[in-house]
Amino acid sequence: MPAIILTTINARYIHASLGLRWLHANLGELQSQAQVQEYCLTDHTADIAEQILQSAPRVVGIGVYIWNAVQVRQLVRILKRVAPQTVVVLGGPEVSHQPFRVDFSEADYLVQGEGEHSFSELCQALLTGSLPTQRIIPAGSVDVDTLILPYELYTEEDLAHRLIYVEASRGCPFCCEFCLSSIDHRVRPFETDRFLDALDRLWQRGARTFKFVDRTFNANPATAGRILDFFLAQKPPFHAHFEVIPDHFPESIKERLTRFPAGTLQLEVGIQTLHPQTAANINRRLDFHRIRENLDFLEQKTAAHLHVDLIVGLPGESLKQFGDNLNTLVNLTGGEIQIGILKKLSGTAINRHDQVHGMVYSPEPPYEILSNNQISFNQMQAMKRLARFWDLVYNSGNFRRTAPLLWQDGDVFNGFYDFSRWLFLQTRATWQIGLPRLCELLFGYLVEVRGMDAREVANSLAADVLTIQGRSLPQTVLTHVTKLPATRRTLGESLTRRQTRHLSA
Repeated sequence: MPAIILTTINARYIHASLGLRWLHANLGELQSQAQVQEYCLTDHTADIAEQILQSAPRVVGIGVYIWNAVQVRQLVRILKRVAPQTVVVLGGPEVSHQPFRVDFSEADYLVQGEGEHSFSELCQALLTGSLPTQRIIPAGSVDVDTLILPYELYTEEDLAHRLIYVEASRGCPFCCEFCLSSIDHRVRPFETDRFLDALDRLWQRGARTFKFVDRTFNANPATAGRILDFFLAQKPPFHAHFEVIPDHFPESIKERLTRFPAGTLQLEVGIQTLHPQTAANINRRLDFHRIRENLDFLEQKTAAHLHVDLIVGLPGESLKQFGDNLNTLVNLTGGEIQIGILKKLSGTAINRHDQVHGMVYSPEPPYEILSNNQISFNQMQAMKRLARFWDLVYNSGNFRRTAPLLWQDGDVFNGFYDFSRWLFLQTRATWQIGLPRLCELLFGYLVEVRGMDAREVANSLAADVLTIQGRSLPQTVLTHVTKLPATRRTLGESLTRRQTRHLSA
């Protein structure tokens, strides 16, 4: 029976916790006495506690993040009431930086920072009866060369059904004030040969879906090139996901990117803002000429699936300036544009703007901004709904022909903003709007509100929806269709990378 349970509550089943595996791999002689147990947000907290306590562990270590903080608080309270003798240790971003935003006072110990060594030492002390006098254990940053790599701990089920998270480096050279990675300005790379050997063993075991958690994968072109070479030497199908900075693509990296076949490569490109003063406010480097040049290269010369990010609510940025950013990006890339809402994470420097820019945040996870002196609470609420509807209509890939009808004058932001406000009035919801209902709503808005020809809109929706076998249009739309798609493909043949990932989950 394991003396130590390592656990967390993941957002979804497909997300395998790399952090737990790092802790498990570096427990030394205690590794054989430990077990990893993972759960999802959809699991009931009491059921999680019951399963954890089945083996009567002496120590329970829990990873805490913004998406699970509230549920972890509930879990700790149950564990300490039902089994008060069990020592509960919390680690992860939500307990590594002060001020603490969620009450974890019932936990026995908090490990702050990278806990591979500190957690092992704490468990050694707890299991030998040497109780530490400090409740908060400062861990700081570890020397990555001293770590045992955790990748052998991915199970066969993980390899077959889940994202395999890997990291070639820790830290980030940039200082963006909204990001926890900016706290550690040093990039600490794992020794490349050792990392590639581990990657090869994962491949030999059958892993085909890799997500790199490095914040700036292309910061070191030499290392990035060797990792790209590893994947270029493999036979598809596989999927590799990297987070990259948009203004640093030397020719050696560009040439490699052009050789990846479609469906194998996803690049998450952090833009956040294209407004120079906003970028300066948050200490973010912005070279618009280089960004435009590199996005054009990625669009025109590679088959990579692009996912670019914009943030609503950054200090000093108005809705008009955000709208200009969105308009520009839609013209620069046909990839996903993820619209995020600014979050105030403990430990980051974003709080220095609170008074100057009137920044008001929710006290509850995920600590999203509620208003500032540029965007009112009502406007911010509207933007949160816009972000969700943008995901359903634009990023889903389901309405590639019809979505642009919402902004025929070229003003993407205002066109979609008006639609999103109307859509919320019709549904009073941002979730559980099925594809047929969304088709009907798009049709109604474009015809009845925007005054477009019903046949033109219906034909556009038919071209979007009916090209995939097994789908149908609502009758209110179908009656106006005068042109059906010439061919239909199966769902698998038509899926975007995003849809494929969602289906596999």
